[in-house]
Amino acid sequence: MEVAYILGIDQSTQGTKAVLVDASGRIAAREDLPHDQIINGKGWVSHDPEQIWENALAVLRSVIKCVGAPHSDIRALAITNQRETTVAWSRKSGKPLADAIVWQCSRASELCTQIAREHAGWEEKIYDRTGIRLSAYFPASKMAWLIQNEPAVAEAAKRHDLALGTIDAYLVYRLTGGKVFRTDYSNASRTQLFNLRTLSWDEEICSLFGIPLEALPEVTDSDGDYGETDLDGYLDAPVPIRGVLGDSHGALFGHNCRQSGGIKATYGTGSSIMLNIGDAFVKSSHGLTTSLGWKAGGKTAYVLEGNINYSAAVISWLKNDVQLIENPAETSRLSMEANPEDETVLVPAFSGLGAPWWKDDARAMLYGMSRTTGKKEIVKAACESIAYQINAVVQAMREDTGLSIETLSVDGGATGNEFLMQFQSDLTDVLIRIPDMQELSVLGPVYAAGLATGFYDETVFQALSYTQYRPKMTPEARSRKLNCWNKAIGKLLD
Repeated sequence: MEVAYILGIDQSTQGTKAVLVDASGRIAAREDLPHDQIINGKGWVSHDPEQIWENALAVLRSVIKCVGAPHSDIRALAITNQRETTVAWSRKSGKPLADAIVWQCSRASELCTQIAREHAGWEEKIYDRTGIRLSAYFPASKMAWLIQNEPAVAEAAKRHDLALGTIDAYLVYRLTGGKVFRTDYSNASRTQLFNLRTLSWDEEICSLFGIPLEALPEVTDSDGDYGETDLDGYLDAPVPIRGVLGDSHGALFGHNCRQSGGIKATYGTGSSIMLNIGDAFVKSSHGLTTSLGWKAGGKTAYVLEGNINYSAAVISWLKNDVQLIENPAETSRLSMEANPEDETVLVPAFSGLGAPWWKDDARAMLYGMSRTTGKKEIVKAACESIAYQINAVVQAMREDTGLSIETLSVDGGATGNEFLMQFQSDLTDVLIRIPDMQELSVLGPVYAAGLATGFYDETVFQALSYTQYRPKMTPEARSRKLNCWNKAIGKLLD
C-alpha cells in the first residue's frame, strides 16, 4: 500500500485537531489543542480567532512530526469546522477585527426581533429562500451585530477591507496567505444569507441585514479548489486544499450517507441531526432547517437538519458547574444505577431551545422531581435530555418526509455512553450504528478530497466498522417517557 496521507483539520467548538489519514482511509495520527471559551456576564460566548489560527498551525505541524512523514507524502489538506461561528477580519492583513461570535451565542436575538417587527413579511421570505427560520443562531444576525457593535468591523466595512465568514473561510484565507477567500456550499447554506433556490448569495437578504456582498467569500464546490498552503512556511512545497465541509455535513459524508434517506446524529457540544433528502429543495413544516449537504462530484445534495444547542455540553455542565461528577465516563454507570421509575426531566435550554422549537428566550428547567430524586437521577435526566432532543428532531423529519427512519448513524464523544446509546435506540425506535473511528466530521472532507484527487476510490468507506444498539423498550414504556418530556416542554413553552 502506498505510504501517503491526506491531512485533515477539524476546528470545533472546544478545540482544534489535526489528523493524518492513510491510503486505506484510517487515521494514522491525531493531535489536539483546546482554545479558550470566552463567556461574559451576559452569557455571550466568543472565541479568539487568532488563537484558533495559531492552534491550527500547531496541530497541523505536530501531526506531521508525529509520524515522521516526509512532506512529499502529504497529498492534500481537508478542512471541517464549527459552522455558524462567525469571524470578521481584515482583507489586507488577515488579522481578526473582533472575537468570533460562537454559534451558541444568542446576543443578536434583539436584532432578529427588530427585523421581524420592522420588515413585514420578510421573516417568511427568509425561510422560503434560505431554508432557515430567522434566528440569532445563524451568522446573518451575528455579522450584522459585529458591524453595528464593533467599531473596528464597521470601520473596515467603510474602507472596503472587511471579510466576513465562517471558520472555514477564515482558515482558508490564513492558510493561503490571503490569496483565496472561499467557502463551500455546506457552510454558505448555514449563514441565512444564501438562497437555496438560486445557489447564490441573496442580495436582498444581505441588504436587509446590512451585510456588504463584497465582504462575503466566493462559494465553491465542497471538493473544489481552495488554493494551496505550505502551513505558513513549514512544508517544503505547498499542497492543495481540496475538501471543505461544515462539521455536521462532513460527518454525514463520512458515514457514507450520500444517498437520499441517509441520516446521522452528531453528539458534540451541541447536536446536529441531518437527513439527506436528495437533489431537490424541501421546505420543512415541522421546525427544521433545509441546507445543502454539499456540492461534490458535480452533484448537489440537500438535507433537512435539526440543531440542538446543548447536547454533550450538558455533561460538561454536570462536571464543571454543578459538580455532580468528576469525569464524564461516570455518567453511564450513574444513570444505570438511578431509580428507573424516577420521572425527573432536564430541559437544557441554557441558551434557548433549538430545533424543532426555536425559542431563543427559553431557559433550562428541572421538572418532575420527587423527594427521593438525587444525584444519580439528575445525572440520568441530563443524559436522557440529549436523547429526548434528538428524538424530537427525528420525529419532525419523519413527519416532513414520510420516511420511517429505521437506522441512525451516530458519532461524537458521547456515543461512548452505553446508557445514552441504548436509551436513544429505545426512545426513537431505531438501530443505532456507531463507527469504530469517532472523527467522522473530519473524515468526511478527507474522503471528499481523496475522491476528488484520485487518492481514494469508493471502497474507502469500507474503512469503518460499526457497533450496533437495537431497541428493547416496550411501546408503553416509550409512551410514558415521552409523556414526561412533553409535559416539561409544554411548561417551558408556556
